[in-house]
Parts: sequence; structure tokens; C-alpha cells
Amino acid sequence: MNYKSDVLVIGAGGAGLTAALHAKESGARVIVITKEYPTRSQTCMAQGGINAALGNVEEDSVESHIANTLKSAHGEADEAAVRFMCSEAINAVEWLDSIGVCFSRAKDAKIAQRALGGASAARACYAQDYTGLKILHTIYDRCLQENIEMKNEKYLLELLKDEEGRVKGAKVLDIRSGEVEVYEANAVIMASGGYSRIYDKNSTNSTASTGDGIAVALRAGAKLIDMEFIQFHPTGLKGSSILISESARGEGGHIVNSKGERFTNELAPRDELSRAINAEIAKGEQVFLDIRHLGEELINEGLPQERKLAKLYENVDPVHEIIPIRPVAHYTMGGIEVDHKSQTSLSGLYACGECANHRVHGANRLGGNSLLEIVVFGKEAGLNAAKFALSQNTESSYIEQPDVMNDIKAGKNEIDFYSFRQHIGDMFYKDVGIVRTREQLESALKEILEIKEKLPLMGVKDTSKVYNTNLVEFIEFRNVLAVCEQVVSSALKREVSCGAHYIV
Repeated sequence: MNYKSDVLVIGAGGAGLTAALHAKESGARVIVITKEYPTRSQTCMAQGGINAALGNVEEDSVESHIANTLKSAHGEADEAAVRFMCSEAINAVEWLDSIGVCFSRAKDAKIAQRALGGASAARACYAQDYTGLKILHTIYDRCLQENIEMKNEKYLLELLKDEEGRVKGAKVLDIRSGEVEVYEANAVIMASGGYSRIYDKNSTNSTASTGDGIAVALRAGAKLIDMEFIQFHPTGLKGSSILISESARGEGGHIVNSKGERFTNELAPRDELSRAINAEIAKGEQVFLDIRHLGEELINEGLPQERKLAKLYENVDPVHEIIPIRPVAHYTMGGIEVDHKSQTSLSGLYACGECANHRVHGANRLGGNSLLEIVVFGKEAGLNAAKFALSQNTESSYIEQPDVMNDIKAGKNEIDFYSFRQHIGDMFYKDVGIVRTREQLESALKEILEIKEKLPLMGVKDTSKVYNTNLVEFIEFRNVLAVCEQVVSSALKREVSCGAHYIV
């Protein structure tokens, strides 16, 4: 089946839906496809807040926001891009407020703000500890009001290009039916999310964050940059890796070891704090988050989700007990290279959100800037993609490529790929993790390449068409291998420590 639009958006998280809204408002016909469902995207897990120098709690400025972001980035950010993002932050929050995001309020009715790690002021605007979820649901509601066409359970297989190399749409697997569909468009916006789930259970991300869009863009010829920069969040629950938001430390939570000692600055940038906790664990200590002193009233009002998560996944009530934690993979700063218009190296392909690298996070993302990035650059991607799409000759069509599904289904199925999935995640956590050595990186690359050589001997056991999760998981596995190779190769090229890439 074939579908046509001016702009095709791949991914229905905060970035993709923001892009879709602005593309539609620009007069473009828009279709959004998503691997799962919009309300299940990773944006929901951004709990702490969205940065904007409103100065509602204490004195703040856009220049301070810029300086904090650049410092956290360890010299790897583009100052012009950072300046643009931080300068647009106030407008972004005002836009979110205007469309109905229910931000928490101070006593004077202004949007409440809290301090997050690496910030020189209380800058993060929040909605309890559900900020990302509230933002996502509000933008999704607005997309529904605008009658933007959403197509769920569509798995991206490949990008389509014309004779001149321009991206003209995508080939997609309909998970429900098992049929391959074609979506033609004059512009494509990749908003497919990050790749933290290459660390498998050692990640705060959903199982869907396997870097599919990045792998597909790479195969189409798009340029990737900074793939080695992977942020580990200091406070994942020890047993499940479920995220305990930075908001808990922003409200005054303490990090303590088994002896009850505070051993680090809780509001240090995430790379520094993760290394400090990792070093303590290496000594044989357990590490905990302690918010008991904040009191039940504050926890219930400002951190209700954190209490629920700790009780559900660790059987710990943080009002009365300390929470066992460890650093886990959380956010990927690397991705598809884009310019100031969110244009990739391929004509007609734009990217925004975590799959894109606008060079605003550098080697370490500042807490509160991820939600900001998806709103600011989601808007830019939508506006610029719509402008490009509406300027194109609609007669130009894509070149038919060999059926990608034939290659996927050609596996001999002599080796069970599932046996490698968790192994890769654990191996990456150990060898391509918080602290790395060149020997570990070389070993990891060797192992990934060896597994790739075995791919023809792997395959899909389930031959059914409808809801074939075995097929989807095998395609994910192929994409994970492609992304893993890029991560380790990039890490080996960077021979000195820089932010999240800490090599000894």
C-alpha cells in the first residue's frame, strides 16, 4: 500500500509531534508514523523539567544558561546552536504554557522552577515529576485537534531516494498485518529517538530505543557524529534501571554510601556524578539516594512518581527508607549530523530530537535541556521541512530498491540471536561504559564484528505475518549491531577523555 504526503515524520515523541504541528501550520500535508504509540514515547521519561531562564525563583539570565550548557558540553558543543536554543527557551516554555501544559506553579502563580545538576540557578520548569509526560500528552492532543494523521505500529525499514539522491519517503513494515508499505513524501523528518537500549537492561530507556532511525539513516548515506557520547544517569534504580529523576536531587536529595556518608556533590554534571558513584561501587560500597529528610508532604507534592517507582520496583518507601541506585545508560548525545536548519547531509531528510545531533549537548547534556531541545529544534525541523517540501516538484519519484525484507528473511536461523542481545548489553556496560580503556574498546569492537559475521546464520523462526514480534526484534537486533559498531569506532577515534567519554 502507498501513502503520500508533503512531510513524513518518523517518530511520535515530543520532537516528532512538535515538528508535525509546525509543518502542518505551514500548510504542508503531514503524516506521522510511529513504532509504538505516541503516548508511550521516551519523552514521557523526562521527568525533571525543561530549562528556561525565566528567573521566577531566583535571578537568572539567558547568558548564564548558555554558559552552563557550554561548560557541561566540555568544548564539544556549537556555541551558535547553544545560543539559539537557550535564547529560544523562554518562547518555548511560553508556547507550551499557551497550549495547556499544566506546569507546577509557585505561590505567585508563576511557573515553578527547580535547580538541576550543572545549573547556576533554579531554571527547570516542571510539572511535578511528570514534566515530559505532561508536555507530550498536551502536544499530542494539539496534533489530534489539528487532524494530523497518525499511523501507529509502523516499523521503519529504509529511506527512499530519487535519482538525484534526495530522500523521497520511507518503506515501512506494518506490524499488525506484516505487510510492507510505502510512504512517499517530499521531505522526511527523522525523530525516532536515541540508542541507549543498546545497553539492554542497563538503561533507563524503553525497549524501543534501539537506534532504528539512526541505523536506517546511516544505511541511506547520512553522516553520524559523536556516537561515543552516551550519558549515564546517576540515579537508576539498582535492580531495574528505572529512572529516579534528577528532580529528587534538585529538591535536596542526598547521595550516600553504605556507611551513610555523602561523598560527592549531588548537583554536579551527570558525567562527574556517575563516575563518582561508579568509583564508590568499585570499592565494594552500595550507593543510595536519600530523600527522607525532605518530608512526606514535599515528596507527595513534588516527587509523587519517584515514590511510586521506588515502592513498585525496589520495595522501598523513600519517605522512610533510602533508595538503592546505580548509574545506567540514559541519553545519547551522538546521532545524525544536522545543520542549523535541522537538515541532514541528505537532501530532503531532516532530523530532530535524540536521534539528531544539533551539537547543543556536546560531550555531556545538561539536565533540563533535552525537553528544551525537542521543542526548539522540533519547531525548526517542522518549519524547514515544510518549506522544502512545498518548494519541490511533486512529479519526482523514488527509485525502487531491492526488497529489504528478502535480506532480513534470508537468515538460516541456525543461531538464536536472542542469546546475544543481553550479552551485548552487559558487555557494553562493562567495556563501553562510564569508564573505558582502549583495550576494552578494541575488545568490544572485535566482538561486535564477529557477531555481525554470524548474522547470515541468524534469522526469524516465526513465519507468521500478523504481529510477528520475532521479526521486529530481529530487525531491531540488526540495527543494534550497526549502532554498536558506530559507537565503539567513534570511541576508539577519540583518544582523550571528554565528558561522557572517559578513558583511562
